[in-house]
Amino acid sequence: MTAPDAFDPRDYQPKPRALEGRVILITGASSGIGRAVALACAAAHANVVLVGRSAKKLDNVHAEISALGAGEASIAQLDLERAVAKDYDQLADALLTRFGRLDGLLHNAAILGTLSTVGDYDVPLFARVMHVNVTAAFALTQVLLPALKQSADARVLFTSSSVGRRGRAYWGAYAVSKFAIEGLSQVLAHELEGTTPISVNTINPGATRTAMRRAAYPSEDLARLATPESITAPYIALLGPVSRGVTGRAFDAQRL
Repeated sequence: MTAPDAFDPRDYQPKPRALEGRVILITGASSGIGRAVALACAAAHANVVLVGRSAKKLDNVHAEISALGAGEASIAQLDLERAVAKDYDQLADALLTRFGRLDGLLHNAAILGTLSTVGDYDVPLFARVMHVNVTAAFALTQVLLPALKQSADARVLFTSSSVGRRGRAYWGAYAVSKFAIEGLSQVLAHELEGTTPISVNTINPGATRTAMRRAAYPSEDLARLATPESITAPYIALLGPVSRGVTGRAFDAQRL
């Protein structure tokens, strides 16, 4: 096994049944990177819990997973902007009732907000971005910790961004939210290391062909961007047993 300090998920080549028997919950699973990772996890024989706002889109992903004939999928419709405590509690209770544990949690859902100077940024929009991108991720992690602790080898993986590791002008609330995610991941990893079987890391997907990327860079040549499907291997690595002992680190899904 690769030493934890030398581990690079970009080197990972997924093996058949790499996630067999594991229960993986993915937010923002209805489209883009979340959908691609959900399909890849299911293809690796994981039981995938799909979390998102749109029931129709989640149903479509569920049907795609069913057609694979590998891992199974469950739907947990949740609007992270409007969810209240009982919604989180119901999700956690339903998951524990059905599976008894959670082996992987991928925080993929996020909103962009707007590209604007700090001086001009709309304060209510700033608060909305921070709520969806940070507070909701915190709340979901907190309520799912008991299920994660029931696993013999659990993972929490937060989605970061290059602008959450080095700030850039005009990225406003989105960049700030991703800096906060990096901090949340480090705090949680330190708290859980050595006392639980839970590893906590972040992953920056890089320039990928998604709706959010299109909104941020409307004139960009899509042909030059990686597809969501092409970057799933590092996610499988960081959600699976191959990354045992790797925690408190920040990774990239692409070689930039």
